[in-house]
Amino acid sequence: MSRLGALLARETALAWGRGGGPMVSVGFYAGVATLLPLAIGPEPARLAAIAPGAAWVALALASLLSLDRLFERDYEDGALDHLALSPVPLELTCAAKCFGQWLATGAPLALAAPIAAIGLGAPLALAPLIFACALIGGLAFAFTGGIGAALTLGARRGGLLTAMIVLPLFVPPVIFGGGALASFLAGLPWTSGFALLAAYAAAFVALGPLFMAAACRNALS
Repeated sequence: MSRLGALLARETALAWGRGGGPMVSVGFYAGVATLLPLAIGPEPARLAAIAPGAAWVALALASLLSLDRLFERDYEDGALDHLALSPVPLELTCAAKCFGQWLATGAPLALAAPIAAIGLGAPLALAPLIFACALIGGLAFAFTGGIGAALTLGARRGGLLTAMIVLPLFVPPVIFGGGALASFLAGLPWTSGFALLAAYAAAFVALGPLFMAAACRNALS
């Protein structure tokens, strides 16, 4: 196995086992979907109207739960120093961490998103688009969240700081993904919103590791 493949396997295993893996995020997601009808009422028409947007916002918030330990554990036990000195560039290490986070948390949440939306009353025809948006949006959340996690390395109350940094970066994916779903439901062209979501995710996949590596080097210096 190549060094990069071994690193990705390590990061995925750590992300899966960190604090219960995806179960905490999926449990939070299920809790939001369960409590929402109790808060706004059980009227099917009202629930169906807000189901896609509510599922998308819940996805963004659930993605925050495991970000604070993305780099912190390796920073505390000294593993990050070894990773920074390894033959694999630190930028690729940061990318592997975010991909591992996405595989362990983002992908299970993407699978849960259509189920939650349909449970709230969204039409079944919307399920494939919800899954695709959640899968791509989860990738954007993982890489934007990685930037916030790297910037708060060594800070007290790093989880709160991470949330404050990344929440503004979560806004465009929520707008693009929610707009694509709303347009699909209204029978309007939805591909532009989906394309913007994919472009946003691709931009952070390409540029995010550069910012993360710079922040990690600054924390280690």
